[in-house]
Amino acid sequence: MRRKVIVGNWKMNMNLHQSQKLVSEILNGLGKESKVELILCPPFTSLFEVNSLIKNTNVKLGAQNMYFEESGAFTGEVSAEMLKSVGCEYVIIGHSERRVIFNEPDELINKKLKAALSNDLKPIFCIGELLENRENGQTIQVISNQLNKGLDGITSEEIKRITIAYEPVWAIGTGKTATPLQAQEVHLFIRESVAKKYSSSVGENLVIQYGGSVKPENSGELLSQKDIDGALVGGACLKADSFLSIIASA
Repeated sequence: MRRKVIVGNWKMNMNLHQSQKLVSEILNGLGKESKVELILCPPFTSLFEVNSLIKNTNVKLGAQNMYFEESGAFTGEVSAEMLKSVGCEYVIIGHSERRVIFNEPDELINKKLKAALSNDLKPIFCIGELLENRENGQTIQVISNQLNKGLDGITSEEIKRITIAYEPVWAIGTGKTATPLQAQEVHLFIRESVAKKYSSSVGENLVIQYGGSVKPENSGELLSQKDIDGALVGGACLKADSFLSIIASA
């Protein structure tokens, strides 16, 4: 049975002091025998400190982005090795804000996925459609295209280390949320697509999260769907009480 995985993506929020306070509140509110895999993704400036706070707990550390090159003249970028050196086990790749705001194409995202995997980082690979895609009935076409291009050259062993996050762009930070049935439909398509590309076993064991205005009020119903294995949480993870409620609902 697939384990529920909850990821807190802090985005460009929380300075060092705020990060310390939030992590302490989350840790204090967690049950000792939580059956949920919990991953925190603070900004780069807080990674080292958050790692020190979650040591000797079951909470994992992830980064929000990385570059595919190992080193060099890439001002402002961060490599996989740098992330590992501060304790990261996971990294978010292809978040819609990277795709839309920073114009990251599928080909770049594919390079990042391969670089993360080759450096023993576990990617959280994000895919999702724009509002105009949804309204024009192009959701499945867009998801299929992002999957095929993003996973190009990824082996059947490597895909086992990838978590896929379906995040409809129109639902991120807007307060709108895909209905549980809408989300389930796309999650099932993703699972079946991966099974077709690799094997039924790989598809069945693939962890697929939902992201897009997840909050305590809707998390329980979303996470009860057969093919939704967790949540990539944005704004609601910035307050310990709301984040802990989502974790509890999983």
